[in-house]
Amino acid sequence: MSKHRYLPMTEQDEAEMLKTIGVGSVQELFADIPPSIRYSGVLPISGRLDESALLKHLRGLADRNADFERHACFLGAGLYDHHLPVVVNHVISRSEFYTAYTPYQPEISQGELQAIFEFQSYICELTGMKVANASMYDGATALAEAAALASGATKRKRVVVSRAVHPEAREILMTSARGLGLQVVEVGCRDGVTDLARLAEAVDDDTAAVLVQTPNFFGGLEDIRAIEPLVHARQSLLVMSVNPMSLGLLEAPGELGADIAVGDAQPLGIPASLGGPTCGFFAVSEPLMRRIPGRIVGQTTDRDGKRGFVLTLQAREQHIRREKATSNICSNQALMALSASVYLSVMGKAGLIEVARLNVRKSHYAAGRLASVPGVTLPFGAPFFNEFVVKLPAGTDVTALNAKLLQAGFIGGYDLGSAYPELEGHVLLAVTERRTKDEIDGFVRETEACL
Repeated sequence: MSKHRYLPMTEQDEAEMLKTIGVGSVQELFADIPPSIRYSGVLPISGRLDESALLKHLRGLADRNADFERHACFLGAGLYDHHLPVVVNHVISRSEFYTAYTPYQPEISQGELQAIFEFQSYICELTGMKVANASMYDGATALAEAAALASGATKRKRVVVSRAVHPEAREILMTSARGLGLQVVEVGCRDGVTDLARLAEAVDDDTAAVLVQTPNFFGGLEDIRAIEPLVHARQSLLVMSVNPMSLGLLEAPGELGADIAVGDAQPLGIPASLGGPTCGFFAVSEPLMRRIPGRIVGQTTDRDGKRGFVLTLQAREQHIRREKATSNICSNQALMALSASVYLSVMGKAGLIEVARLNVRKSHYAAGRLASVPGVTLPFGAPFFNEFVVKLPAGTDVTALNAKLLQAGFIGGYDLGSAYPELEGHVLLAVTERRTKDEIDGFVRETEACL
């Protein structure tokens, strides 16, 4: 065996392997694939590079990204530029966490299991729910799983979802619904929040669940106190998708009567990383515990009375008969869940409240400043957390505006017209605790100059 174990395969290695399996060339391995569907050209990539040249090339590619360190970001729409305490990366970079995989053998995975247990505990504290699982892929898939759980629990095939829910989450819901045979009914919005009159009309005795997001995709806070009785009057389940950062100030889903609380933990110490990975959370009321997707880590004691951790519940098809499985989710985002746990432990209750307040104050300051720009208005009157919608002057090209802002060092907002045709010329802006007064004022000045 070569002493250089991690070098790429040599030509001699290739020849020896081909001889062992009895073929003369790599091309012969693919003889069963018709030549007409094989790619016969040369891939449009550079030639081989040495280590130094490769690193230089990759740095050049990375420098083309508009990152949060060189630009002030006002783009949210699901991923946010929040403060990341340096201790988060320090902890998750430890090899025992960074290289850990699924804890199939609990007796040798106690550290990983404890980290997951702490995450579950934090999510229950935040959401006010009784039980949380070990995490989901992201907030959008967690929402789709909530619809599946509700259908199984109620034996109904109809779910109602607000159009104020993130459009990509609704797309994932639609995709899952097709496979599960669910009917998805969308309810429109009024003044940036769910239209309660239309919601009341949409919910009937065949409705398994009502899915709402608060703060919703437009940043508005839904009136859950008014929505909850509409849902439970029909014995349907209330599913709330929430921004965990907002729970530093807002009432917890469990206190508002939610049956299922889901969301994305990205605001809690997880970098945006150009789109992921993130970490979804999923929490339920006690009656729904055995239907929860994924896995639950529990705390116990061994024969000597010492504290230990085990996989308490795994209602997935790898562990039980397929027809009894509640989900085909086969993994969880343990490393990202650990990031959220470290963040919450560092910030504490007081820190989370302070950060949430900063998000509210800075976003409202920015909204007020933008509303003073000629031709710019705030179209919705609903209360908001750290995101809000602005209406630009008629005829404004949002793409061109964002390109100009980028040249000036600002990452602009989300063009709502791309997902909501009726909101053409409207932009969704996010202002987190990371934005300074100078950055906000500079963004407003540059926006005004570009219009």
